[in-house]
Amino acid sequence: MKVLITGADGFIGKNLQLHLAERKDVQVLRFTRGDDVAHLPELLQDVDFVFHLAGINRPQDPAEFVSGNVGLTHELCQAVAALAVATGKKVPVVYTSSTQANRDNAYGTSKLAAENALFALQREYGVPVHVFRLPNVFGKWCKPNYNSAVATFCNNTVRGLPIQVNDPAATVTLIYVDDVIERFLQLMDGADPAVDAAGFASVAPQYTTTVGELARLVQSFKDSRTTLMTERVGTGLVRALYSTYVSYLLPELFAYTVPQYADPRGVFAEMLKTPDCGQFSYFTAHPGITRGGHYHHSKTEKFLVIKGQARFKFKHMQTGQTHELLTSGDKAEVVETVPGWTHDITNVGADEMVVMLWANEVFDREKPDTFACAL
Repeated sequence: MKVLITGADGFIGKNLQLHLAERKDVQVLRFTRGDDVAHLPELLQDVDFVFHLAGINRPQDPAEFVSGNVGLTHELCQAVAALAVATGKKVPVVYTSSTQANRDNAYGTSKLAAENALFALQREYGVPVHVFRLPNVFGKWCKPNYNSAVATFCNNTVRGLPIQVNDPAATVTLIYVDDVIERFLQLMDGADPAVDAAGFASVAPQYTTTVGELARLVQSFKDSRTTLMTERVGTGLVRALYSTYVSYLLPELFAYTVPQYADPRGVFAEMLKTPDCGQFSYFTAHPGITRGGHYHHSKTEKFLVIKGQARFKFKHMQTGQTHELLTSGDKAEVVETVPGWTHDITNVGADEMVVMLWANEVFDREKPDTFACAL
C-alpha cells in the first residue's frame, strides 16, 4: 500500500510516519510546506490512501489561513477528483480539521471551507472522506507555544521555565496523539467509518479536565523525582500525559539519583512510591549479615534476591511455629512476608547479596507497622 501524507513534518504527521514505518506493507509519500502543489496530481497516481494533515494555525499573516488551509485542500480535492474521473480510482482522504471550524474566526472559517471542499468531493465523486474535528491533540513531538498548552506546560516544566495559567478552572478537552493515529490506521485498513449525524469522524477516548489540573499533574511528574511518589500513570489521561511529559526530557535529564542509605550491613535505596500500590526499593547485605528481625500486623512484602544467596527465617508470633527457606539470585523466586510472622533474611553466601523489595504500602514513620522481634 502507498499512502500520501500532507503536512508530513507536522506534529501528527511525524507520529503517523513512525507508526507507518513499523509496517512493511506501507510506502509513504511526503508532502510538506515547501513542496509545489502542482506535483499533487503526480504524487496521487499510485496512492491508495491520503492523510491530509497539512494546515496553518498560527500564521504571521492571516491571509495564510486561506492559502494554507483552503487553497491546498482545494488543490488536493481537484487532483483526487481528476484521478477518479480518469481511472475510476477513488482514493480515501482523512482530514484533520478542528473544533474551531464552528467558530467565527479566521482560522475556524478556513477549516470550515476546507471541510466543505472535501464533503463536496465525497458527494460529487463518491470519494471516501473522513473529516475529524479534533480537539486539543497532545503527545510526543508536539511543538510548545504553538500546538498545545500541554506541550508548553511539559516543555517549560522540564526546563524550569514559568508557565502561565490565567484561569485554573477553565475546562479543556484533550485527545492523545496515539489514539488519533490508531483510528487513522483503522480507517486505512478498511474499518467502519462510524461518522456522527453531521458526517464527522471521531476519535475516542477524549478527556476533559481543567487547565489548573493539567498544570498540577505536569508539576507532580517533575516532583516525583525527589518525592519518589508517582501519580497513577498506568491508564487514561494521566498515562498519556506522563508519557508526553517524559518525551520532553533533555538527554542530560534521562537519569536521576534516588536516596541511598549505607551502614555496616550494606545499602538501602528507595526507588518508587505509589498512592495505593506500595513502594519499591532494594538493599544489599555483606556476607553473614542479617536484616529484618521484625513482624507486621498488616503490611506485606515481596523479596526477590537478584544476586547472592539468602536464608529466610520465619516464626509465628502466636504459635511459635518456625519456617526456613533458601533462595539465590540464580533462581527468580519471590519470598513473601506474612502478617503475624516475624522474619529476617541472612546473606549465607560468600559475596554481596542484592535484594529487590516491594511493600504493599508506603512507609509511614508515624505508623510504621514494623515491630522488632528477633528469631
